[in-house]
Amino acid sequence: MYNNNNSNNNSFNLSNMPQSFITNDEFLSNRCIWVNGPVIVGAGPSGLAVAAGLKNQGVPFIILERANCIASLWQNRTYDRLKLHLPKQFCQLPNFPFPEDFPEYPTKYQFITYLESYAKQFDINPRFNETVQSAKYDETFGFWRIKTISSSDSSFCEVEYICRWLVVATGENAEKIEPEFEGLQHFEGNVMHAGDYKSGASYRGKRVLVVGCGNSGMEVSLDLCNHNAKPSMVVRSSVHVLPREVLGKSTFQLAVLMMKYFPLWLVDKILLILARLILGNVEKYGLKRPPTGPIELKNTEGKTPVLDIGALQKIRSGDIKVVPEIKKFSPGKVELVNGQVLELDSVVLATGYRSNVPSWLKENEFFSENGIPKNPFPNGWKGKTGLYAVGFTKRGLSGASLDAMSVALDIAKSWKEETKQKKKSIASRQRRCISHF
Repeated sequence: MYNNNNSNNNSFNLSNMPQSFITNDEFLSNRCIWVNGPVIVGAGPSGLAVAAGLKNQGVPFIILERANCIASLWQNRTYDRLKLHLPKQFCQLPNFPFPEDFPEYPTKYQFITYLESYAKQFDINPRFNETVQSAKYDETFGFWRIKTISSSDSSFCEVEYICRWLVVATGENAEKIEPEFEGLQHFEGNVMHAGDYKSGASYRGKRVLVVGCGNSGMEVSLDLCNHNAKPSMVVRSSVHVLPREVLGKSTFQLAVLMMKYFPLWLVDKILLILARLILGNVEKYGLKRPPTGPIELKNTEGKTPVLDIGALQKIRSGDIKVVPEIKKFSPGKVELVNGQVLELDSVVLATGYRSNVPSWLKENEFFSENGIPKNPFPNGWKGKTGLYAVGFTKRGLSGASLDAMSVALDIAKSWKEETKQKKKSIASRQRRCISHF
């Protein structure tokens, strides 16, 4: 067994543990690492923000990442043209602003560079290629037991981490959502999730069905248009479309400012009036608005409004065709619920992501069945028995940063108290030993 102080693994003194603890066959079946601090699962922006906060407090930790890089969602599952949807000041992580020469809406490559600089600044070194299989709280001994499979090249190693605190930082977007459609297996054309889509360059002249009308669906459709493809976008439900900016100011920034002075319902009403004035009546293009306002809908259901960056103009011109829900696929075709049949070359599923927490965390009080903390923001970051969550606020990077700071401070307080008690206990034992001479 090994002891971790965030940089060095030293021999762990088994004599300090209960005898039943160290002779448990299951416990000793794998390589075990004692972590003198929390284990953070996930090296995306949320995990990095917690790690930086712990560094500032002098608390050791281990950060586990199943991919081979930080921010794997951004590095491996985003399209080339992606930019931050919100101004950079709302997307920066704690204690580290964006470079001044970055544009107001940094590109994905600039954001990845920023995150790499963040990790370097705070000397954060995740353990890559470690996939968590299960995490369970051992009530007998008061520790979390996190079992992982560590892979490097062609070799695999099972590892078990033992710790007092567990930080779940895998976020809301850990796994692709790929709905089943009748006949899709017989389609014969190219089918991919938007997480695998990079550019429309290879789709020139192709007829592409984009399933989904969120920010990803809109941007993929726009990118396809810009590469002279022929996209049709499936709108399965209602959606709020807002201008990204109003009179040169970020719509999100304007909403945050108004929320300081007006009730939420009034801010929503003002935003919809501005959207109507700037964008016109989008419902006549097949984009039906939800009855709930954009901010309230985001807060209650996590549905982000679409911030238009040019797709609406393409919809108006007919370059992006808005179509209703899918009925079924057949070879080279799709039939829609209105009876219309489209001939297609490819399908892009812009159907979103979900949390993967239920697949590995053996706990059913703090997280709901869909892998989101049951308590809404701002109270969803702390559970019982040293369990924490970051990146599940449905409020983007700013929400994750707020939770990360709360988590780091809370763990640091507990860690320092426990460390102080251990030092007192050791000093007491030393005094008793000396008194015997």
